[in-house]
Amino acid sequence: MAAEQENVGNLKRKLAKLFQLSLDATVPGEPDIEPQVAACTAKFGDYQCNNAMGLWSKIKGRPGIEFRGPPAVGQAIMKNLPQSEMIESCSVAGPGFVNVVLSKNWMAQNIQKMLVDGIETWAPKLSIKRAVVDFSSPNIAKEMHVGHLRSTIIGDTLASMLEFSNVEVLRRNHVGDWGTQFGMLIEFLFEKFPNFEDVNETAIGDLQAFYKESKQRFDVDAEFKDRAQKAVVRLQSGEQMYRKAWAQICEISRREFDQVYQRLGVHLEEKGESFYNPHIPGVIEALTNQGLVEESKGARVIFIEGINIPLIVVKSDGGYNYASTDMTALWYRLNEEKAEWIIYVTDVGQQQHFDMVFKAAKRAGWFPADDRQYPKASHVGFGLVLGEDGKRFRTRSTEVVRLADLLDEAKTRSKAALIERGKAAEWTEEELEQTAEAVGYGAVKYADLKNNRLTNYTFDFDQMLNDKGNTAVYLLYAHARICSIIRKSGKDTEELKKTGKILLDHADERVLGLHLLQFAEVVEEACTNLLPNVLCEYLYNLSENFTRFYSNCQVVGSAEETSRLLLCEATAVVMRKCFFLLGIKPVYKI
Repeated sequence: MAAEQENVGNLKRKLAKLFQLSLDATVPGEPDIEPQVAACTAKFGDYQCNNAMGLWSKIKGRPGIEFRGPPAVGQAIMKNLPQSEMIESCSVAGPGFVNVVLSKNWMAQNIQKMLVDGIETWAPKLSIKRAVVDFSSPNIAKEMHVGHLRSTIIGDTLASMLEFSNVEVLRRNHVGDWGTQFGMLIEFLFEKFPNFEDVNETAIGDLQAFYKESKQRFDVDAEFKDRAQKAVVRLQSGEQMYRKAWAQICEISRREFDQVYQRLGVHLEEKGESFYNPHIPGVIEALTNQGLVEESKGARVIFIEGINIPLIVVKSDGGYNYASTDMTALWYRLNEEKAEWIIYVTDVGQQQHFDMVFKAAKRAGWFPADDRQYPKASHVGFGLVLGEDGKRFRTRSTEVVRLADLLDEAKTRSKAALIERGKAAEWTEEELEQTAEAVGYGAVKYADLKNNRLTNYTFDFDQMLNDKGNTAVYLLYAHARICSIIRKSGKDTEELKKTGKILLDHADERVLGLHLLQFAEVVEEACTNLLPNVLCEYLYNLSENFTRFYSNCQVVGSAEETSRLLLCEATAVVMRKCFFLLGIKPVYKI
């Protein structure tokens, strides 16, 4: 029973358990045979077991084997499949593919059970308890740019999917809050504001401009540069005045970042580079004692097999760098935070850096030799955000766009579209604002998440705010329409869940029902492969399947009204969970 409870919503895993029993009976004692079960695209069934060909190539020619080829192996797999209420029928096609048609009564009962017990019963069960997702991670005193937007949106969705899968997620914001740039910033702060302790963001103004001004001074004024370099040493040695100034600059920057996080509804816990500083010497010493750290051109490095540049962990001037901090953060996350899966969400340009860090960690024995085992670390890379000209997304003056302004623009355009549709007359100002926000911010997120993250994508307001095609606007409107159908029926869905019964007699009802039941395995696939676009594709197809069902199956006023209202409710519940995982607020009327 416990095993059955384990993946209560996952069709693929349920079928895999049945096929495992069949395979064990078909070739008793054959080691390492895992059921290969996949959802069907052909018309022969709903799922397919594809083990026959692989199994035949392993066993053919052995004494005592009676099979005459893959189709015969497929027939035996089908014959040995245990009786199950979830299976209506089976057939064997081509070179031994075993096709399974699910029982529509069993499907209907399971959708109804989810409505009563809650969508959480369909959550995947992963084999880990705790993960770190390191995402967003902007640099102090620098503007967040669209690269940070991608990291923030993708990281938030990965964290949410893992949390839904009952994994404790440490959402880490690894901000760049340490390094040589703080020397020039602090000296410039002292120079411009002798009473720096009274300074706030209003006095400093635009922190980005402040950074640029200090950098200009640093580049042209040798005496200022000398003071700035000494300031770094004084900051790093813990001198109180310098620490205070550093903390103040960090706090002003943090408030800027929070404007973006609040708009996006994203929660992170900051543990910046400075947090790991005290641990660096101990980690480098331990790696040195293991014989991993070597001298090279005055620096201390770790050589990585197959890569011609070493990982520098102590620079030739004795200072630390990204690699020192990243190795230490990795050590801390494994040993202090006891994370089993550590996920880094950055642009693809940092792929090699993280590859080297992970390989160095493996050399140190921090990870098992088998990449499929935990603990493990994964780099989640993503491509560039492009403008409509196909070049890196910027404003006209070649400056990077402010993220808060970008999000506000999406909201403004979304509000204008709602007003154009006459909603200002129908709704309160608050309803108008909330819907414009949900649609505007949701549109930006979905436009990013629906693409395979490794590809570049073009930032285009007109496209992302279009209410037709694969956009958040279309999906949010589709959800609102479902809510409107239920409202118009005048029925209480809570009551219907207890007294009504779902039937999947019409072909389009069955297609919709099957798609709903595939939710758990899709979330698991998106989690395991760290690909949010898999969930987006599922959500869009769900909406399309619902549209087809609604076009061909009358809901309100039909003999099947109760069953079809429950199907509408189940679709809305699954859509809302998809929206939640993608960080999008649902809209209930439009």
